[in-house]
Amino acid sequence: MKLDRLLAKHESMGRTRARAAIVSGTVTVDGRVSRRIDHEVDRFMRVEWSGTVIRSAERKIHLMLHKPVGVVSATSDAEHPTVIDLIDDPDRHTLHLVGRLDRNTSGLMLLTNDGRWSKQLMNPERKVPKVYLVETRDPIPPDAVAAFAAGFHFHTEDLVTRPVLLEILGENLARLTLHEGRYHQIKRMFHRTGNRVVKLHREQIGPFRLPPDLGPGEWRHLDHGEL
Repeated sequence: MKLDRLLAKHESMGRTRARAAIVSGTVTVDGRVSRRIDHEVDRFMRVEWSGTVIRSAERKIHLMLHKPVGVVSATSDAEHPTVIDLIDDPDRHTLHLVGRLDRNTSGLMLLTNDGRWSKQLMNPERKVPKVYLVETRDPIPPDAVAAFAAGFHFHTEDLVTRPVLLEILGENLARLTLHEGRYHQIKRMFHRTGNRVVKLHREQIGPFRLPPDLGPGEWRHLDHGEL
């Protein structure tokens, strides 16, 4: 919302008076004078006019969670525990999920109440990499590396998956890096090779890596340096 519009709502001040107040230098945003009537302000910014608080800043939350198997990636569910149930924070009701994981998939999840931040991470045009550790039923053949890099045609969506980096770590173990998140994409890609995923774990989303000291079900806030 633009600053003049927010100010105009205060005690029905009106746009003309609001703009005059801004230009006169009596309005501050996060403690700094703003003379821009088109200054974009959100709910995380504190706005004051001549010492009167027009809007207090809401608490901005960014956190990472180690999702265990069996927990649902949702804010509420009638049958299963959700990732929100694992968060012990008074403002957990304001959180939304930055991407999802299947109930039987474990690993890194990000949660926030900051819509701009989550949209940047999930924007398909940014091609934010996501890294998974995959365990399969059958041995992974060497030619699977080229197949994943070439992409697979998904008939339901009528599209070809973007190139995926597949690193074979063991006979039935691989690390996989992809830049999109189609429905059951990893399981479907391995199915095309005649194999089956038996265990899936997300290690990383963009620059955010699941730390080894964060156990299943545990969470922590992201610090300023990480953000």
